[in-house]
Amino acid sequence: MRIEADIYATSPAMTAMLCSKNESVAKTLMLLMELLGTYSLPPEATYPIAYDDTWPKADGFEAMGDLDCQGSQLAPEGRVEARYEQAHYKCEPATTIEDLEAIARFAKSSSYASFRTAVKLARTGSASPAESLMFAVLGAPMRFGGFGCCSLPMGGLLLNYRIDFDTLAVNMSSGIPYAICDLYCPAAGIDNEYNGIGHELQNARIHDGNRNNGLKAMGIHVLVINRDQMKDLVALEAFAQTMHRLAGARFRYRIKGYRKRQAAWLNALRAGIGLAPV
Repeated sequence: MRIEADIYATSPAMTAMLCSKNESVAKTLMLLMELLGTYSLPPEATYPIAYDDTWPKADGFEAMGDLDCQGSQLAPEGRVEARYEQAHYKCEPATTIEDLEAIARFAKSSSYASFRTAVKLARTGSASPAESLMFAVLGAPMRFGGFGCCSLPMGGLLLNYRIDFDTLAVNMSSGIPYAICDLYCPAAGIDNEYNGIGHELQNARIHDGNRNNGLKAMGIHVLVINRDQMKDLVALEAFAQTMHRLAGARFRYRIKGYRKRQAAWLNALRAGIGLAPV
């Protein structure tokens, strides 16, 4: 839409296409996952990420090589260290898969090849940068450096999938009526849960234990992925192998140099949300 001379307003899907020009598939994918998800990185993260810098990295804060950032805050007894998740805000999705696919059909230039590919890989429903990263690493095809779990039957991997508990599961979970799975693999019956800092609090650990009991009563395996494991390719490979095995599918690499591809893919995805390489 033309606002005035040389000033136009574009839809989120069109803006994503324009921003993806000559960018990598991984970086574009992380942008699309944010637009399709229910979270938003703060505005001040825009320029550091656009110029391949880490974020946050400003007064009082030190960027860390994981899904946390580290800083210090004033307390009555002096300065104490504060650790928190990569900051993000809850919001409604900014676009839809249908809108992105329509723009991808329009974007025929080779400059937008990454956008067209990223649209095919993207999924709706992510609630945080960590979930987007977990999905992209475990789900992307092996030729990109992922572990190929999106190719499994029954939809591959589903973000923030709701499972309603039956009576037995409700009783085993001490009254919890349902569970929202961070990354659910229906074919394997596995719920992959990312455990960030919020899950380390005592009340959260109690709730998680009750919730996991309910999922077990429903016959669902719960795999917990922590911050350190999100940087460990061998551990991530083991999670992917487990999903393939329980889904009755064979896990096998058909490419050479797969570990280098995986490291490059992981670091490119991390750059897409302002994280330092591992």
